[in-house]
Amino acid sequence: MRIKSIHYFSGIVISVFVAFHLLNHASSVFGAEQHIAVMELFRVVYRNVFVETLLLAAVLVQIITGLWLFNKGRKWATTFFEKLQIWSGLYLAIFFVIHLSAVLGGRLVLHLDTNFYFGVAGLNTFPFNLFFIPYYGLAVLSFFGHIAAIHQRKMKPSVLGLSPTAQSKFMLGFGLLFTLFLFYGLTNHFQSVEIPAAYGVLVGK
Repeated sequence: MRIKSIHYFSGIVISVFVAFHLLNHASSVFGAEQHIAVMELFRVVYRNVFVETLLLAAVLVQIITGLWLFNKGRKWATTFFEKLQIWSGLYLAIFFVIHLSAVLGGRLVLHLDTNFYFGVAGLNTFPFNLFFIPYYGLAVLSFFGHIAAIHQRKMKPSVLGLSPTAQSKFMLGFGLLFTLFLFYGLTNHFQSVEIPAAYGVLVGK
């Protein structure tokens, strides 16, 4: 129970950041400049030693406890939402390792600002997008799926006459639509945006 509680509270910390992060990405539908402007606004809150250390610690705890819970959970998971919770959690753990390594590498090794251009360079360049589209897409879907699965298990019936299962299915549907919305914003404006030469290193230029 202690490990579940630690995992739960570290997940809340991460979820708050992820919510703002996804909102930032959603602003890309208005163009690269708007995305960067929103990012700079949010960075006032999280781009400091204290908050970044808290986030990195929360992610590390989330990965370690998540892998432990996955190893235990896969033995008893039988329903759709039980399986969704453990497998989406596993994908998020893998994603955190890869994504944080890439972001920290971009900042500390390549000395790049990990902004809009850092994300869209690979997402809009063939053949790199063959990896990045499912990589990012599954991450967003796993985030919504993980929350939906927890909601289905913990929520008491009913809200607006909907059962917890129906509510969680609605969350999954919203997550899918939101993922498509994000990709529209992160790819639709690409042709009108000139990627700075410094980011060419990300796609072998």
